[in-house]
Amino acid sequence: MTSLAPTQPLTPSERRIAQHVIKGLEPREIAAAIQLKLGTVHTTLRTVRWKVACPERCSLAVVAHRLLESGQVTAPAPQRPAPDLSPGQSGLIRAVAEHTRPRDIALAAGLVPADLRAALDQLLDAAGAQDTTELVVLAHGWQLLPAGQSARATRSGAPL
Repeated sequence: MTSLAPTQPLTPSERRIAQHVIKGLEPREIAAAIQLKLGTVHTTLRTVRWKVACPERCSLAVVAHRLLESGQVTAPAPQRPAPDLSPGQSGLIRAVAEHTRPRDIALAAGLVPADLRAALDQLLDAAGAQDTTELVVLAHGWQLLPAGQSARATRSGAPL
């Protein structure tokens, strides 16, 4: 893993779109929510990714982590307490927050790639999260992913 350059401050309009990413919205949903063209949302998300040193193809979970880690946006207060997680599950949360490719997530979490989906489904169920982006946001709210303490990778790939 390679440490990346510091993030750049977001403009108010970029921060508004970033806040919707933290809510777990996909670009199409963000466009509808704030009445912008989908192309505008994609362009702004590309800029946000660049400003938080996130490769263009990184997952929204990684983007959310970088936004929260950098303090550009704030995690909402969780509506439920943190679940009792095993060290392996905590490691899987960190891996999901820092990697996009399933193989990279599995290796960072110390899992055999074939076991990733089952472990991730179990973790999502334990955390009460619908997807990996919500999982990362909840983990920040529960202070399981303290700001400024990750070594970020420059890997890109298809989202989970």
